[in-house]
Amino acid sequence: MSQLTMVEALNLALGESMAADDRVCIMGEDVGVNGGVFRVTKGLLERFGADRVLDTPLAEDSIIGTAVGMAVYGLKPVAEIQFSGFTMQAFDQIEQNMARLRNRSRSRYPISMVMRAPYGGGIRAVEHHSESREAYWAHTPGLKVVIPSGPRNARALLAASIADPDPVVFYEPKAVYRAFREEVSEEPEVMEIGKAQVVRPGADVTLIGYGAMMRPVLEAADDLVEEHGIDVEVIDLLSIKPMDTQTLVESVSKTGRCVVVHEGPRMCGVAAEIIARLNEHAFEYLLAPIKRVTGFDIHFPYFQVEKHYLPDSDSIVVAVKETMQWT
Repeated sequence: MSQLTMVEALNLALGESMAADDRVCIMGEDVGVNGGVFRVTKGLLERFGADRVLDTPLAEDSIIGTAVGMAVYGLKPVAEIQFSGFTMQAFDQIEQNMARLRNRSRSRYPISMVMRAPYGGGIRAVEHHSESREAYWAHTPGLKVVIPSGPRNARALLAASIADPDPVVFYEPKAVYRAFREEVSEEPEVMEIGKAQVVRPGADVTLIGYGAMMRPVLEAADDLVEEHGIDVEVIDLLSIKPMDTQTLVESVSKTGRCVVVHEGPRMCGVAAEIIARLNEHAFEYLLAPIKRVTGFDIHFPYFQVEKHYLPDSDSIVVAVKETMQWT
């Protein structure tokens, strides 16, 4: 086992996938000589050469369109967009081709490709650098949407995404990139896409989060147990689409109460989809209305006030306590 940051774990997954399959290639702005804006691709140009690690112009629509064309011809491109806010410049290629071509071609072109992008707040960045727009892509037929929360599952889920026959949007919580280290196996690991994890068992209430929000979620769970005697079950969603409805329903059927946390805007966000599914499949077990702790329906604010926008452990504790008081 090695103690790695998420950046190092993602770099490991890319290197392992490229070594195992010469169809895997990397492309994006500054991914080669500079090793990526966050150094996720550091050293891969020297290891695999300029034919497989391609520096591109600053043109997101072109990056994704070229990657789609490469996938049509049987390659497995991993396209990096430097910040998720700039995936909107590639929206046409993502929505019209990346997401549709398999269906349009009746599976003659599987489009096995990954679009990687750092997302979310917490690093005091400016507009277009801190958004959480995963709900856009989850709403788009034809795309899978994966969001890791730590180094180990980031390495395993990126490997699975590269191997997947369908296009995957892989959002990386940049607030976690170097926030902590975690043991990562020396042997290659792959996690199944579409499976949530119960990372902390509990009996009183289910707390669901993903990505960077798993840190305040787990802090809140510790506080609720130690300070308030509330036994919290914590679920890390890991895959927004497909979504592991079964694990969510089994947990809420046991606890009867639920709070969902994400940093993206509330309106039509991932929490809304989770709550709808629980209402459809676990309504008879609910002891209280399901609450959500989310970002606000505004553009992501400037860094001076971003901490007031992002959910934290205190706001999660308040929501759980309100849920527990419902009778």
